[in-house]
Amino acid sequence: MRPGRSLLTVIFFLIFCGLTYGRFINDQSDLISDGVDNPSRVSNYLRLSAGAETEACEQTYGFLPCTSTGLGNFFLILVYGYLMYLAATYLSGGSELLLEILGPGLIGGLLLPILGALPDAMLILVSGLSGTPETAQSQVSVGMGLLAGSTVMLLTVIWGTCIIVGKCDIENHIAIDSRDTKRFSLTGSGVTTDIWTSYAGIIMAVSVIPFIIVQLPQILHINSGRHLVVLISLIVSVSLLISYCLYQVFQPWVQRRRLAYAKHKHVISGILKHFKMRALGKLATEDGKPNLEVLTKLFNTIDDNQDGHLSHSELRALIVGIQFNEVNLDQNEAVEKVIRDFDTTLDSKVDLNEFIAGITKWLDEAKGSRGHSGSMKYIDEFHNKTKREHDLLGDQSDEVVEGVENARRTTIKAVLMLLLGTLIAAAFADPLVDAVDNFSSATSIPTFFISFIALPLATNSSEAVSAIIFATRKKMRSASLTFSELYGAVTMNNVLCLSVFLALVYVRGLNWNFSAEVLVILIVCVVMGIFASLRTTFPLWTSFLAFALYPLSLALVYVLDYVFGWS
Repeated sequence: MRPGRSLLTVIFFLIFCGLTYGRFINDQSDLISDGVDNPSRVSNYLRLSAGAETEACEQTYGFLPCTSTGLGNFFLILVYGYLMYLAATYLSGGSELLLEILGPGLIGGLLLPILGALPDAMLILVSGLSGTPETAQSQVSVGMGLLAGSTVMLLTVIWGTCIIVGKCDIENHIAIDSRDTKRFSLTGSGVTTDIWTSYAGIIMAVSVIPFIIVQLPQILHINSGRHLVVLISLIVSVSLLISYCLYQVFQPWVQRRRLAYAKHKHVISGILKHFKMRALGKLATEDGKPNLEVLTKLFNTIDDNQDGHLSHSELRALIVGIQFNEVNLDQNEAVEKVIRDFDTTLDSKVDLNEFIAGITKWLDEAKGSRGHSGSMKYIDEFHNKTKREHDLLGDQSDEVVEGVENARRTTIKAVLMLLLGTLIAAAFADPLVDAVDNFSSATSIPTFFISFIALPLATNSSEAVSAIIFATRKKMRSASLTFSELYGAVTMNNVLCLSVFLALVYVRGLNWNFSAEVLVILIVCVVMGIFASLRTTFPLWTSFLAFALYPLSLALVYVLDYVFGWS
């Protein structure tokens, strides 16, 4: 069934249930028979108690169904959760369509991360706006449970699953694209991400700073001034949100600059390696100085017309002969890079002295801090290191970007999907929170654990399924985008959703008693953030480490809250 039809079916069902009322049986009715002659015993069998008769739930918006039973609220959680899933699906689909038309930058960096966190933010907002401050205090734990559950689920269950479905053979500490022959080898199979994914992990770890600030009174055993600490945390959280959005907007430009520099270094390493193979002798002497005789011979070999200068066409012939197969490199661009490095007289030609000076500078760059070395082995090492750096940056030049057919129609469709997703999230966030709160009352299960486990499945399921499907492509680029999306979603939870939560606590004057829950978020984000920042290749065994953090998080909250009363 298509999402549109299923949405209409559920909405009509809810309206029908909301407009349908049952008839209470009068407990004084003589028509009730239990087979007992003594009417005084009726109350012991079939009569409704006065409490049950008067107990009633409050219908959201005055017509949506409600119930005070555990099974009924469980059903409502499933229905409203599915509607929130539809909202997340429409928001995700509309965002992708808009990204195809407008590209990254303002749309990909600012709008899409906010839309991705919108369902969570809606649920957190309505959980703290309901009724009196006392009611809000009891329901706001739903928002905290959702915030913690979304973060933990994305960084544990979904992260580990992406490792398993995206694993490839690891050779020389890098996963080989589309090759999975080692099966379930814990160390020989895994995924590799680019360097930008590591940066996303670092940003995610930094985004927990507001959590640390709001925890300071608990850590320092200070009972006064907690409301002020919440305000400071809110200001820091909003500042981080703005900074993160600006970083996302300008990130494509930064990536292009870094990639251009990596290609420049690859030209240097490729030419040096080529010269090393062609030269009749070493390019440098034992004391590290340029070997003038060998470099002069190389210069004369390249100078076809023997006019004492290397022209653009002669350098282009050199580049064509090298054939940079490892990277997608424009030959004219490579020639321009060489002339820029060598041509100090700015005459668009390179003479012998400029050639020797340029090669000497390149050799020094390749040698780095090694000092003088008679061996030319460092050139090969420099070339391999440069190739790996280029790979980790993720060259996107091999992907064909085609124009979108009927852009106007696609734009209208994208906007309508975004509006529909936003309306659904706004309309059904409140009844979902009420259903969770009523289910908690009926079953005596703390609302935090219900929202921690159940609600992230509704608000993050489409994003999670998309990440897992993308990871199955078994390529470094797809793995990089997958894990960057996960880290970005957690970062937006930590700054946007936390900002909403802190604003509710501050404005409504609620008590801060979520220290255990915040500690769980801190531990998972910091552990996975450090993990992502220290390495770009993740063997299969790392997935089991991530999986283990999920039950440990639940157990930690339970022990701290209900054994030690830490909050």
